[in-house]
Amino acid sequence: MTDAPTSEPVAAAPAAPRRRLLAAAALYFVIVFGAGLLMGPIRVLWLEPVLGPFFSVLCETPFLILAMWIAAGVAPRATRLQGGVGVRLALGLLALVFQLTADVAVGFGLRGLVLQAQLAYFATPAGWLYVISLALFALMPALVSWRRTRA
Repeated sequence: MTDAPTSEPVAAAPAAPRRRLLAAAALYFVIVFGAGLLMGPIRVLWLEPVLGPFFSVLCETPFLILAMWIAAGVAPRATRLQGGVGVRLALGLLALVFQLTADVAVGFGLRGLVLQAQLAYFATPAGWLYVISLALFALMPALVSWRRTRA
């Protein structure tokens, strides 16, 4: 009888939670980014000419927060992500990295904006609303998890 090392399951075990975290963050990002892509043209083409940038972003923000709330519950369940508030905070921060990367790519590709113009947007009132929504985006998975553990 030989004791052959079984390194395969041991090596794979730590990678599984990381893969689930990555999958949950990607799904969370895709759901919220998709909602933003659907609402973006409405905001830019219809609301901004009438209301201006600040109020059009203000009108869009509650719908994005709703999408965040829903996605923050769906993504961890769909990927069977285990862990508490800390894991959900990691999920949100990783999804924020995806979001910021996508923002830069969309700014370059679709809107033809240079990085300096994209960063200058954050200094506007509409940009401040967007910064607040990005912070909520990062925190929402942890907030949803915390709320569910308290209930």
